[in-house]
Amino acid sequence: MKILVTGAAGFIGFFVSKKLLDKGHTVVGIDNINDYYDVQLKYDRLAQLGIDRNKAEAYNSGANSSSEPEFSFIRLNLEDREALPSLFKSEKFDVVCNLAAQAGVRYSLENPEAYIDSNIVGFLNILECCRHYKIKHLVYASSSSVYGLNTKIPFETTDNVDHPISLYAATKKSNELMAHTYSHLHKFPTTGLRFFTVYGPWGRPDMAMFLFTDAIVKGEAIKVFNQGKMERDFTFIDDITEGVVRVIEGSIENRIALNKLYKVYNIGNNSAVKLLDFIAAIEKSLGKVALKEMLPMQPGDVTRTWANVDDLIEDYNYSPSTPIEKGVQNFVNWYLNFYSK
Repeated sequence: MKILVTGAAGFIGFFVSKKLLDKGHTVVGIDNINDYYDVQLKYDRLAQLGIDRNKAEAYNSGANSSSEPEFSFIRLNLEDREALPSLFKSEKFDVVCNLAAQAGVRYSLENPEAYIDSNIVGFLNILECCRHYKIKHLVYASSSSVYGLNTKIPFETTDNVDHPISLYAATKKSNELMAHTYSHLHKFPTTGLRFFTVYGPWGRPDMAMFLFTDAIVKGEAIKVFNQGKMERDFTFIDDITEGVVRVIEGSIENRIALNKLYKVYNIGNNSAVKLLDFIAAIEKSLGKVALKEMLPMQPGDVTRTWANVDDLIEDYNYSPSTPIEKGVQNFVNWYLNFYSK
């Protein structure tokens, strides 16, 4: 298939693009390469896909994709209402995987406009392009943050999610509502994936895995919120990537026949890990004890996440299999190698 992956220079987008290419698909990647975190990391991910920095910087909203037949890249904002439809018209995609978004719960408290621009306006543009250019299936990133103040564990997609506690979470819930509307009105399949705390090599520098490892290596104190009394459904990137690609490649003919065009899944490790156990795994991998600054809960954060992924297992034979110790060691190995240059 010919697949558009938005956010291709991002953490999950990079791995999904690579996996799709390995499986023989043609991939067009777009990303605006914003400076929310170190752009060099984004360019280094693209380099792994065969796009060097100078080439990536040369592409803009009016440019054609690169000459590489399997993977091409365009630097583009989802909010661009002229360039995005032009791209859809010229490339004739089969499937769209929308992973581009302004990420981060805490940053949404500081810069709310960025979340409306990218996650609401940008997503609307994606939906409009899918509608007008006859996309066969839209797969898009949602988030475990939509569960907000819910206390029933594990989280299930049938749970009420009307209590988001960050603007980021509110935009992701809005994406699900918008997708439902477009599936209903315009009769094309949409599948939302609620990601649960993804970690692994090439991960985002604002995430706990990276922040903790970086601080421990440098002999700095790590910030442990809620006095460490937190649990997360930490999910290794390879398990996430496998699940996303299975959804992209999976048949949706039965859903179309049954007029069940809208669907949302949890995608996680199907278990909750205590934050202090996660930190202990990092300490073991580094052979170094962390200095811990115990702090109160942060605004917009939740104490526990845990995904019920039974429906993803049933529909796509999804099988997360990476134990936390192995996943953490893989990240630490990558971090030490990457930052030794």
